[in-house]
Amino acid sequence: MTTPSLFISHGGPNIVLDDTEARDYLRGLEGLVGRPSAIVVMSAHFETRGPVVVGDPAPGMIYDFGGFPDELYRMVYPAPGSPELAARIKTMLDAAGIPTVVAPERGYDHGTWTPMMLAFPEADIPIVQLSIDPGRDAAYHHALGRALAPLREENVLLVGSGHITHNLRAVFNAMRRGLAPDPEMADKVDAFTGWFADAFAKGDRDAILHWKERAPFVTENHPTDEHLMPLFFAYGAGGEGAEAVRAHDSKQMGFFAFDSWLFR
Repeated sequence: MTTPSLFISHGGPNIVLDDTEARDYLRGLEGLVGRPSAIVVMSAHFETRGPVVVGDPAPGMIYDFGGFPDELYRMVYPAPGSPELAARIKTMLDAAGIPTVVAPERGYDHGTWTPMMLAFPEADIPIVQLSIDPGRDAAYHHALGRALAPLREENVLLVGSGHITHNLRAVFNAMRRGLAPDPEMADKVDAFTGWFADAFAKGDRDAILHWKERAPFVTENHPTDEHLMPLFFAYGAGGEGAEAVRAHDSKQMGFFAFDSWLFR
């Protein structure tokens, strides 16, 4: 059976500690997608100009955050890398006309290690990381996914790890109010995530790849684009005519959405 591709909203690093629906969803991920032989993660926290794939055989930890509980800075996720798979990814992307660089060393940022620690806590599945390019659009990231889609036939799980909405200013404002919900922001988030759900249900790839022109409340949900780019990677990795399934859609503070999309 072909392994699906997946987009997840990874949350802050504290997702591994806090009792939330999103944490429970990620803990149950193996039951949803099966146990892959390897995992490729495109994280919104790995930004480069042009694609970079990590060939590190034993990635360390990147604690790319501040102000969180001390426990998080002591966590280690020792999943191996796979130089062989990284080299193959470079070959596939180069063949698709997308010149790719292999980074011999890079650790796991929290867009990779926190969701993978929850989903596959044994840390025994090789993980290869692939960068986003914040200067490129949805179509570019979709093309990266399409080029790697054949790996799904070999039980490789292709994951885009970002966030369906990512207005951190609104999040911090809510935290200052004691996590009080913002009804106006909640309506804008619902309109935005609902637009994607409708476009995926219709299979309207043109609309999805032109989200900035067509989706409602774009700036309010994504002041910058980087956390949505992994969605388009996962969508492309689903292949031509992929069925899109909204596998999870919880919220925190009434508006910070944790949608996850499965493509098969």
